[in-house]
Formats: sequence, structure tokens, C-alpha cells
Amino acid sequence: MKKLILFIALGTFIASCGGKKEEKKDDGFQVNRAKKETKKEEASEGIPVDLDNKGVGPIKNVDFDDEINEEMAARGEEKFNTICTACHMVDQRMIGPAMKGIYERRSPEWVMNMILNPDGMLKEDPIAKALLKEYNNAIMLNQNLTEEEARDIAEYLRTL
Repeated sequence: MKKLILFIALGTFIASCGGKKEEKKDDGFQVNRAKKETKKEEASEGIPVDLDNKGVGPIKNVDFDDEINEEMAARGEEKFNTICTACHMVDQRMIGPAMKGIYERRSPEWVMNMILNPDGMLKEDPIAKALLKEYNNAIMLNQNLTEEEARDIAEYLRTL
């Protein structure tokens, strides 16, 4: 009888210990890379689209011809690849926003003013300020381009 009670007690003890599995809890850092939906009136970076904002700087009006000026675009592509690709890619965000479709989000004047006068734009323009915040305060540096060089880059951006 003692053996039977000891056997039952031992069996109960083993059953109570072996039935539960301890779940390992990870308290580490976790990143959720789910794509968030954007509204039509917002650019991919979540900054409002504003085609009426001309920005702050020397450019008050830019008139694009119906046809792309291939010579200007070629010069602009060369300049873009030399100085802009450190922070901008054509179709994905990097340190700065993607450039593809820029004229669907910003006016040509705004783009050229941002190229020519990034310091003034970051101080006074609400969209430039919002982009600065969106891109972790990565400041666009003034490349000291001429208006002609900026216009060439603007023409190149039309081809994207």
C-alpha cells in the first residue's frame, strides 16, 4: 500500500511538472515594416501635396516646354548623379525623398528654390520644415549651384 501511495504521489508530481511548457518571452527590439496606406492628397512621405507653394528663394516662375529639352536633361542628370545621389535616389527614399514624380507633389518653383536656397527654405517654408522633420533632421546642404545648373536638374527630374 505504501508503494502504491508513493507511486501515485510520484506520478502526480511528474505529471504536474511535465505538463507546462514555459514560453520564452522576447523583450528585445522589434520592427514592424508594414506598409501604411497614404491618402491621395499626401505624398508618399506623409507630407501634404502642394503644387501652389513656390517656396522661398530667387525663383518666382518656371515654365516647362511641352517637350523635354534633352540637352538640359542630360546636363541635369550628370549634375544630379554627381551631387544629389549621396542623399536622393530616383524611386525610393534614402536620406532624402525619392525624386521620381516630384512634380506631382511640388511645383517646379519650389523644387528649384529648394535646390538653390535650402537654408532659407528650411527656415521659412512649411513643407521644407515638415520634410526636415520627416527625414530625421537631415539638412539639405547648399551646393552653391547656379540657376542654370538648377534648371538643368529640374529638367532632368521631369524625365523620371
